[in-house]
Amino acid sequence: MTRSGAFQAHRGIATQAMQTRHLSNHLPYAEGLALQQECVDAILAGGGGETLFLLEHEPVYTIGRRRDQSSLGATPQLPAPVVVTNRGGQATYHGPGQLVGYPILDLRERGRDLHAHIRKLEEALILTCGDFGIAAGRRDGLTGVWVGGRKIASIGVGVRKWISMHGFAINITRDSLLPFFAITPCGIDGVVMTCVEQEAGRAVSVDEFAHAFEPPFREVFGVD
Repeated sequence: MTRSGAFQAHRGIATQAMQTRHLSNHLPYAEGLALQQECVDAILAGGGGETLFLLEHEPVYTIGRRRDQSSLGATPQLPAPVVVTNRGGQATYHGPGQLVGYPILDLRERGRDLHAHIRKLEEALILTCGDFGIAAGRRDGLTGVWVGGRKIASIGVGVRKWISMHGFAINITRDSLLPFFAITPCGIDGVVMTCVEQEAGRAVSVDEFAHAFEPPFREVFGVD
């Protein structure tokens, strides 16, 4: 599908303003969560706009609030702290070499459709991977972005009064892959994680991918 064809479904959506904030590297997870909550509060109070946060986290494992936490494996032996957070999904890892994106968007103005929100996140990541020569796509019944049978990006979102929180994490460098061996990523047995560097066959920095991601994201979501 051509890029113009990929965006065809989004025609007719009013273009909205959004700021992008590229944050300093290795941000503690708690600080990233606090920034999201502040942004959500500002939108709900009528004094804030939509924001896309792009960053790297300090090493951390996260999991949604759920009874079944078996995807964390032997929690006391994990090489990084565990945070239970207000998103959907099973266990995943965030850390250096991985780009994390938190789009804080007003879904009250975007059809109140969480499924469509997730599909758009996947689409923006797939298009950006294409810019690096990577034939990424979806897998039936599984959220995220895949290259063949290998998972390159995970998605876990939350909403508060229809303002989106959390978002995606895409593995950029090979350094981001080793910590996944300690868990069952996203609760999928036998999943193989991959990264942009591995699939592109060249060195790629988190910063390079972050700047390449912004234009497709803005087109897919219809933001200035």
